[in-house]
Parts: sequence; structure tokens; C-alpha cells
Amino acid sequence: MKAVIQRVSQASVTINEKIVASINSGLLVLLGVVDDDAQEDITWLSNKIVNMRIFPDEEGVMNNSIIDNQGDVILVSQFTLHANTKKGNRPSYIKAAKPDVAIPLYQDFIKRIESDLGKPIQTGEFGADMHVALINDGPVTIIIDTKNKD
Repeated sequence: MKAVIQRVSQASVTINEKIVASINSGLLVLLGVVDDDAQEDITWLSNKIVNMRIFPDEEGVMNNSIIDNQGDVILVSQFTLHANTKKGNRPSYIKAAKPDVAIPLYQDFIKRIESDLGKPIQTGEFGADMHVALINDGPVTIIIDTKNKD
């Protein structure tokens, strides 16, 4: 699994001109799934996201997690995170999991992060044409790949 985590002061997801998710302070997480992702990837990544200390404490130092700040999360599926751009100018998405594999893992990830966070999150819609808007706070953007835990 690959995730792009963005600390936001505001974010929303719109599908067919209807806002389906909207938060203020929190995280916008873009998630890409590959065929060999498993429950251990879900567990590790969710734990990493909810405990990552990327929010300022009372002294302005990034010492607080999303749990500490009681912030919200929007999770958006994004197969293009696994684009291969090695050859030519047209990215290949062959590494991205097909929906029959990706959807169950995406749904399991939602359940896991809600459990780890201790509250429901908001999401986009798997496979939909979404418009994602955000105000990146900081800016803080972190990329995590469960296949490279260095």
C-alpha cells in the first residue's frame, strides 16, 4: 500500500457536483493498493498514520498526532499512486490492484483506521471521478509505502 498523507486545514471530495466528504483540521489520505497487499499492510499503515506526530503542540513543534488533535480524516482511493513512469510519457498502472482485490482491502483499511482513530472517517467513492479540494496546512505532505518501511 502506498499513501500520500496531507495535513489539511480544510478538505473536501465532490462527486457529480455533490460534496460527499468535508473536513476542517485533519488529514487527507490518498491510498493506492497493489495485488500483494495484505492485512499486515493495513495494520501497519493505519497505526503509522494515526500516530504520526505531524500536528503542532502548544509550542508550535510537530509533536501531536491526529488522535491528540482529535482531527478528522478523509480517505480517497487513488490507483495512480502506483504509476510506473519508467518508459515513455504515458504512465502504466499495471502494479495497481484491480477492483476485485483493491475494494475489499480499501474497505478493510477504512474499518481499521476508524478503529485506530476511535471515530468514523469520511471517504471518497472507490472508482468514481472525484474532485478533491484541500488547503494543505504547513504544507505537510508525507508519502508512505508499506513495501519500503525504512
